[in-house]
Amino acid sequence: MVDVFFTSTGNNQVVYMAIVGSFPFNSFLSGVLSCIGTAVLAVCLRIQVNKENKEFKDLPPERAFADFVLCNLVLHLVIMNFLG
Repeated sequence: MVDVFFTSTGNNQVVYMAIVGSFPFNSFLSGVLSCIGTAVLAVCLRIQVNKENKEFKDLPPERAFADFVLCNLVLHLVIMNFLG
């Protein structure tokens, strides 16, 4: 459900940009990439903690969550740097 929220927020930003305009284009890109990137990371977390997935059976859920938090931190630091 969280991925749907982030994806719909990104879509709302694209629609808003199409209607109003894209004067600060780097802000628009930062917002959309933040939403889509967070949604992708949430999907990856969900795949890793799924008990039915045999590929990640040796990975503890705490490690998957730590990877999720670290990747989100890096993603948002890059996005804040892109904003200028």
